[in-house]
Amino acid sequence: MKNDAEANLPTAGDVAKPQTTFEGWQTPGDSTDPAPGRPKPDQPPRGASTRKAAEPRTSAEGDGTQGGHTTQPLIRLRGITKVYGEGATAFQALKGVDLDIHRGEFVAIMGPSGSGKSTAMNTLGCLDTPSTGVYEFQGVQVQSLSRDQRARLRRRYLGFVFQGFNLLARTSAQENVELPLIYRGEPAVSRHAMAVRALDAVGLKGWEHHTPGELSGGQQQRVAIARAIVTEPAVLLADEPTGNLDTARSKEIMALLWRLNVEQGITVLMVTHETDMAAYARRMVRFVDGVVASDCANPHPVMLGQTLDKEEHGDVA
Repeated sequence: MKNDAEANLPTAGDVAKPQTTFEGWQTPGDSTDPAPGRPKPDQPPRGASTRKAAEPRTSAEGDGTQGGHTTQPLIRLRGITKVYGEGATAFQALKGVDLDIHRGEFVAIMGPSGSGKSTAMNTLGCLDTPSTGVYEFQGVQVQSLSRDQRARLRRRYLGFVFQGFNLLARTSAQENVELPLIYRGEPAVSRHAMAVRALDAVGLKGWEHHTPGELSGGQQQRVAIARAIVTEPAVLLADEPTGNLDTARSKEIMALLWRLNVEQGITVLMVTHETDMAAYARRMVRFVDGVVASDCANPHPVMLGQTLDKEEHGDVA
């Protein structure tokens, strides 16, 4: 017998309903499962909407129409709270967070230490559950899912990049990138090919068989990003992705995240303390004392001019 959460998950007859179901909600390793975020047959490829994705947001105000959007958001938080501990020692990290994230956005999440931004990111990444409130992903209430269902959502729809590269030291770059595919049950031949493509996408073609000890810090973070995107996630969550890098390597990583957002349509949510790194995002959300203190558009992202120039010359796929 299905539990209440499973009863709310899509059935075969629900697939045609827009933005209320997860694509390919099947058991792990099911070869019939389409890759998350991959266009359906009647949809254009991600790169076809490049110019639209590159346009800056005009507003970040309003309920359900943030940034001028009128469609259902990819992610919707309403009244999210998180309390750690009990009684006199209880600490409320989130105090009623409302936030909409739409497909194709590049959002910088900022705030001082203890502001709640990391707790919010853990909630968005299904690494933690809220104490109260509603978290919807593609219209499905995530807080109602079982632990296994949340794990499946992470595997198929979310990619993670951390400040620490978290690479296996004695394992090649290609093998590190293949790890999420092993968990998904991908056959060896297909996961080898997918890992090579992901490494090529981050500029590491020819480095597939090098171990982390043979790579620079910037190259190691590129491997980590390749590992995050190899499953073609709908959302890339990056927690201080440039925190361990020098200025030059940080700019390279930010340019890479921008390209993944613009060219592949991946929604990017990035936690950062650094305002110069946040300047690459098209929207800035600032947390203070467990609430969203400000949410505004960035009309002039660092890479916007370069992207529009490439489009005019036909250089963007």
